[in-house]
Amino acid sequence: MPDYTRSLGFAFLEGTKLSRQDLFREREEISPAAYFKSYPEAPRLKLPRPDLPQADLFEALLHRRSERIYRPAALSLKELVLLLWATQGVTARAGRYLLRTAPSAGALYPVETYLAIHRVEGLPSGLYHLEIREWALEELAQGDFGAELKEAALGQSFCETAAVVFVWSGVPRRTMSKYGSRGIRYLFMDVAHICQNLLLSAEALGLAACPIGAFFDEEMNALFGLDGTEETVIYLATVGRPGR
Repeated sequence: MPDYTRSLGFAFLEGTKLSRQDLFREREEISPAAYFKSYPEAPRLKLPRPDLPQADLFEALLHRRSERIYRPAALSLKELVLLLWATQGVTARAGRYLLRTAPSAGALYPVETYLAIHRVEGLPSGLYHLEIREWALEELAQGDFGAELKEAALGQSFCETAAVVFVWSGVPRRTMSKYGSRGIRYLFMDVAHICQNLLLSAEALGLAACPIGAFFDEEMNALFGLDGTEETVIYLATVGRPGR
């Protein structure tokens, strides 16, 4: 078995450590990416602003569990909007920055939100992108992509039976242009904040959810038309009505 200290994971940790000496060294020059992403030619569904319900955060923390069994029942559009707002809803503006429900290093927000919708009332099944500035869903493709998601996620069947699958991609340049290679650490922290918001809001709404880190990267990227270099899928989560 390869030694831990000779693994790629260890090399990443070592290569992205920060020391006092680093503060005085020349910073890596990495050009930035666009601050927002949109699909101008895609059909766009303007989302309503959420009507926030009362919820007990500590009860949600107490009862949150990863649930993989879902009933074949649809979510309401209101529930989907609340989940989207909990993950990436804009709560304030600071200059060009749109501050959101989840924190982000440098307010750079390198994570993009995609959806594979299987069963949501009033929405065709298909693949969508969340457009932050307009608070809208951009339709990338219509159809049932459950089987493709399942196969790209190592055969995990609940990717097919969930009402909706959240798919988060990372745009590394957004963070690395400011923080260099250490920005990759922040990218994964950012998506973890976002996912936890989803899990807790799903629990507060009486829904079931499960995060997923195991998937074939290039297959998942291909499904959403991402190049895997400038933008790549980094995390998933399923949501549905609990089946038990």
